[in-house]
Amino acid sequence: MKSAYELAMERLERQSPSKQLSAKQKEAIAEIESAARARIAERELFLNGEIAKATASGKLDEVEQLQNQLAMDMRRINDESETKKAKVRGGA
Repeated sequence: MKSAYELAMERLERQSPSKQLSAKQKEAIAEIESAARARIAERELFLNGEIAKATASGKLDEVEQLQNQLAMDMRRINDESETKKAKVRGGA
């Protein structure tokens, strides 16, 4: 007897079958992820340095702005990455 989870997964698979990615697509997705991680690391290094400077000088408003900017940059980079990966997957 199958569990409710297994039955639900079978129904989901029938409604929208999963696609197998080619080696070329997997490589392209890996490159996109690597580039996104590098961009995020670059922004973190820069903005964390700026946050440290602002903290040392007691500019708490600037610290908050920089933290918000870092969060927005990370979100934007991740969104761009997901969009690029979706395009690669769509070309299957």
